[in-house]
Amino acid sequence: MLLRMDRVAIIGAAMTRFGDRSAWVAELLTEAAEATIADAGIDRRRIDHVYVANMASGEFEGHAGVANRLVHDCQLIDAYCARIDQTSASGGAGVYAGWQAVASGAAECALVVGAEKMTHRTTAEATDVIASLTHPVEYQHGVTLPSFAGLTARAYLHRYDAPRESLAHVAVKNHRNGVENPHAHFQKAVDLQTVMDSPVIADPLRLYDFCPISDGSAGLLLVPESVAREVSDRYVVITGIGGGTDTHVVHERPDPTRMGAVAAAGERAYAMADREPAEVDFAELHDMFTILEFLQSEDLGFFEKGAGWRAAMDGETALSGALPINPSGGLKSKGHPLGASGVAQVVELVAQLRGEAGARQVEGAVGLACNVGGFGNCVTTTIVEAV
Repeated sequence: MLLRMDRVAIIGAAMTRFGDRSAWVAELLTEAAEATIADAGIDRRRIDHVYVANMASGEFEGHAGVANRLVHDCQLIDAYCARIDQTSASGGAGVYAGWQAVASGAAECALVVGAEKMTHRTTAEATDVIASLTHPVEYQHGVTLPSFAGLTARAYLHRYDAPRESLAHVAVKNHRNGVENPHAHFQKAVDLQTVMDSPVIADPLRLYDFCPISDGSAGLLLVPESVAREVSDRYVVITGIGGGTDTHVVHERPDPTRMGAVAAAGERAYAMADREPAEVDFAELHDMFTILEFLQSEDLGFFEKGAGWRAAMDGETALSGALPINPSGGLKSKGHPLGASGVAQVVELVAQLRGEAGARQVEGAVGLACNVGGFGNCVTTTIVEAV
């Protein structure tokens, strides 16, 4: 465990439009990187580390060496570079890698960019690529992440006597928030009945309980706070970050409705930031499926176990609620380009803390992002604060 570290600041943050993009992954990476460098207003020659968060460019489009390509295309020679793959938590892991480089003194200026290109594949093909992260025994039996989500949702609803409508409230809320996000894949509100009447995908989950398959990218520029003070008057600080890993085989977990890696990553981030869950003002959670918003909000300590669904139905997690969750629209509405999602979550925290979120702006000085790989297999949680 690190006993001491330098404070790491974010001086640049940007994301591209998420959705069905004609650009390939290398182009998406360059688009986000250039926007991030421009937002920071710093000489690109100061960038000495580059981290590319990406799960499956090889599988999706036969394109490897994406980190090297980005350094070349953005004229960042001779910066150190690395590709970070932690499945659907690659973005959060990329942020963690950039933070470690700066906090340790290995880098003075670290660029973190996440991207994925997915929409050119069919839904079945994309689902199969994503399902490859499961344990081989589970994969051989046809298990996919949607099936895990359906089984867990059924167990949760039964155990905590939660109505099916509670999950629909998450979809309605996040679509409403996405309307106000110009970068979101879906910018269309839906009502409760539309969600409830949509086709069943993995009972009890329906079409609107799932995030879309998306293309897109996002970037962050990290420096020591001492450097941030010199070059920026709008920087924010990463005060806590932590990761955790759960069993690879999901059925080996004692309680499928508890995300142990989420709890562990949250505890480590809270300890580093010297914060309690009640001190978090808003959060970006990994709602690849609506049920995950309940599980994460509980295992991060925002609500008692089994109470997350009530908070959603009572409006506590809406933009105007006590704890806004996914003001960006979340993965559900904003989209989920695998490697980009965790970076984009932190980009949203930065926008909110700077007061640049427009119609979806919420109040607060402490934001939290939780990026989940697989079905809770690996997690990175980041706490970002205004100064």
